[in-house]
Amino acid sequence: MTGLIISIVIVVVIVIYVISIYNNLVKLRIRRENAFADIDVQLKQRHDLIPQLVNTVKGYMKHEEGVLTKVTEARSRAMSATGIDNKIMAEQQLSTAMAGLRIQIEAYPDLKANTNFMHLQTEISDIENKLAAVRRFFNSATKELNTAIQVFPNVIFAGMFGFKTAAMFELGEERAAATKAPDINFN
Repeated sequence: MTGLIISIVIVVVIVIYVISIYNNLVKLRIRRENAFADIDVQLKQRHDLIPQLVNTVKGYMKHEEGVLTKVTEARSRAMSATGIDNKIMAEQQLSTAMAGLRIQIEAYPDLKANTNFMHLQTEISDIENKLAAVRRFFNSATKELNTAIQVFPNVIFAGMFGFKTAAMFELGEERAAATKAPDINFN
């Protein structure tokens, strides 16, 4: 009889422990999803500003239509992307297209002095800074989730419950430009 009671107690403790692991993984997944919702808010504002920027720049850059088209198409793909992973990929492509636009803008000093353009640049810069902050929070939440999924004994149960490691929100192609030292030329 005592052996049966001990067995039941052990089984109950194990069940409670497994439930605890599951609940923790669910909380971490929800935290990651909420963090991405914060990114979505900033991305929506970014997507709303891009057409204004493109229209302001169009008057100055008539022969750079390809750059503007890439930005517009990347924005469209980013707005129609569904799911966190697809949105991350689409936003990386949009960031790359925006970087190409910034490079082209450097060749137009009159454009950089335009009041509307300066206002849009300030707004976009503000949104990019906010995006960087919420991306850091999202990546932190993703790291916590991934760590919880991969540590022992969680790793045993995470797979059974359908938890998989999640993708970080990285710069993608823009990372190479961000880590490259700037060219300095005094000629």
